[in-house]
Amino acid sequence: MDRRNLLPIGQFSQAGGLSVTALRHYDASGVLVPTFVDPVSGYRYYRRDQVRTARSIRALRQLDIPVEEVRRLLGGGQEELVAALRAHLSAAERRLEVQRSTVHSLLSRLTEGTEMTHRVTIRQGAAERILVRGATIDNSGLDAFLRAAYQEMYEVAGRGPLALTGPAFVRFHGVCDDENETLVEACLSFWEDGAQPTDLPEGMTVRELPETTLACTEVEGAAAAFPQILGAYDAVADWITRHDFAFAGPVRLVYRRWTGTPDAPDNRMEIAWPIAEPCA
Repeated sequence: MDRRNLLPIGQFSQAGGLSVTALRHYDASGVLVPTFVDPVSGYRYYRRDQVRTARSIRALRQLDIPVEEVRRLLGGGQEELVAALRAHLSAAERRLEVQRSTVHSLLSRLTEGTEMTHRVTIRQGAAERILVRGATIDNSGLDAFLRAAYQEMYEVAGRGPLALTGPAFVRFHGVCDDENETLVEACLSFWEDGAQPTDLPEGMTVRELPETTLACTEVEGAAAAFPQILGAYDAVADWITRHDFAFAGPVRLVYRRWTGTPDAPDNRMEIAWPIAEPCA
């Protein structure tokens, strides 16, 4: 083979910004295969136009994109790569916003205390009959699930028609964030003595919730959007712990006033946590 238009691995390493060790690894994993390997010395040679690919690999790995994902993206078209980069940027901005909100919330708790920013009260929650649609998801799938679930549930309610007795709410059976999945239930309460739902879609059920005591706080506008709203959950949990109550069920997110846009100034949400007196 004519090697005059090929770069030996040392020169290619300098031009592409990847170490010789990294180039050997990317060769073994099929991400960047040399054009020619000397059968005697085992020395690797690369085409000059592969320098651009090497620089793309370096940039993608600096973004912490896994090697297998890099290989897949480079094997696809430019449109797929552009879409993946935009999605990665959105995810990075979201993580940064979560970190920023977490730091501000922690600073507020350390310097002011949660009760300075979130007033917690107790209210009595009546027994309810509810429509429920559940799914095990993390935060990335939460918005899409809730929108689809409530659209389907309101269609069922309209066929009754059911007499709804309160605002829609969500029950979280555990931590739901970008790193943890949990069972999330979209709920609609309706009058038990009125029309009853029929022909429920698969996965939708009717359930009875008993009367319960709830520790609550409300947030509005941007404070009601993720991740800022996490501070409200923390405030209620801290209040329950400090006042020696027991956690008595999944926390609820109640849509007191909802515009349909997550950070709209007119939104008003309530965090309501079932509580009970601690066991003796």
